[in-house]
Amino acid sequence: MDEIFRAIDAQPPHLISFYYTGDTMPGFRTVEPHMIAYNPKEVLCLSAWFLSGASKSGTQGFKEYKMEFVSQVTVLGETFSGPRPGYQPDGGKVFHNVRCGL
Repeated sequence: MDEIFRAIDAQPPHLISFYYTGDTMPGFRTVEPHMIAYNPKEVLCLSAWFLSGASKSGTQGFKEYKMEFVSQVTVLGETFSGPRPGYQPDGGKVFHNVRCGL
């Protein structure tokens, strides 16, 4: 989790790659990490903008990843400009108890 914190806190923030096993398409994903916080079921999650990798839909957009299924995190050299439209630093109605965010 420390790697994700570093990627989010960097100026500018960095893309990350990780292996995810929390759905029917396990595999590596590359994302723009935006926030680590708790969802309504009290599960610690990464909220990130999906760019590429294993995915049923293959479409870019905000995705929620349960941290218990995230492994092999790598902070990439590539950066991104900041929050995507719709990002809510306080977690909005979906997340609470934000641990780290843009």
